[in-house]
Amino acid sequence: MQPWTLLHKGLTTFSMPRTAIIRSFVMNHLIHHRAQLGVYLHLNDAPVPSIYGTSADEDPFA
Repeated sequence: MQPWTLLHKGLTTFSMPRTAIIRSFVMNHLIHHRAQLGVYLHLNDAPVPSIYGTSADEDPFA
């Protein structure tokens, strides 16, 4: 729970606990790339797997 501080020209931009930094920045970065993969698959006419629930490529009535 030690604070991590982002400085810009010696001024504090923001300060958060290290665990919050890891959770927010690292996890959001991983989620971002997972979404990019879904778009890439969709653009190449590949079936998009259900990442956040069913996708439009899956037939819920099958």
